Amino acid sequence: MTANFNNEKILDMTITRIETSQRMSRIENLLNKAGSDKSRVLKCEIWLAGMADVAEKNAVWDTWIPEGHAPARACGESKLARSVLKVEKTVTAAYS
Repeated sequence: MTANFNNEKILDMTITRIETSQRMSRIENLLNKAGSDKSRVLKCEIWLAGMADVAEKNAVWDTWIPEGHAPARACGESKLARSVLKVEKTVTAAYS
């Protein structure tokens, strides 16, 4: 199987991965400030500018969430708040 990507698609995939990593880092910081952590995430809603970016988002998610602690998760496509955004997330977590 051969996959051909033009430079624009490779750039989009890179932007999605970077943006997802930034969101996950921000979420982790907010969880820590609230007395929680990523192992206590109960639910995550993810909105992508395009479903073609699911694999890139999943690559980051799979390394971020601790094994055995994957929460309920939903992912959909939507026009996001700003046209430059690729990923938006809402997380619900337990805390002490």
